[in-house]
Amino acid sequence: MALDSLLRAFVDNCRFAKKIARFFAAIGLSPNFLSLLSFFFAVLAGLFFFLSGNSSYHSFNLILLLAGVFVCLNAFLDGLDGVLAREIGNASKRGDFLDHVLDRYSDMFIIGGIAFGGYAGWEIGVIAIIGVLLSSYMGTQAQAVGLNRVYGGLLGRADRLLIVMAATFLTLLYPDPVPASGMLSFSFLGWALLIFALLCNVTALQRFFYAWRRI
Repeated sequence: MALDSLLRAFVDNCRFAKKIARFFAAIGLSPNFLSLLSFFFAVLAGLFFFLSGNSSYHSFNLILLLAGVFVCLNAFLDGLDGVLAREIGNASKRGDFLDHVLDRYSDMFIIGGIAFGGYAGWEIGVIAIIGVLLSSYMGTQAQAVGLNRVYGGLLGRADRLLIVMAATFLTLLYPDPVPASGMLSFSFLGWALLIFALLCNVTALQRFFYAWRRI
């Protein structure tokens, strides 16, 4: 699956993305500001996922819808900060470092918000977080030992965000567990967490063995 490389190439060559980046450059916004703004929306998304799982039926839809909108804004700005950096000739190791650190914190807020919102058990949430962190670590650790940064494997960050967006809007349409009863009975957001718990850890192993064979 790993959409990261494909989306990165698409965004880098997208005229619309470049026009928006030029507009941001014209009004004086920096790539690091976009990274921080992206992180801010991830924090809001996590908070609203948590609130949606602990809200009354009447406010559930609005709160969950806002959580989904904030995830979309996080993903959009996260893809745009690199485009802006290249447009203004300001790409740097410091900016890349900040972007990756904020991405990890963003992942924790979004996944933590879903888990603590009660969409799945906290155990599944913890395993999902471990998988996300380890898959990212394996990709950057490969670079640390002299290889290229590894983005491959079953689930990258772009895949995870796409799954969260889809699961959020499916949960809005059908908030009840699927299936209706049984040990494995979750809402769509709960299933998204379970997918992360399984496939992100598989992705970490894929990246480990990919790097191991090339060291």
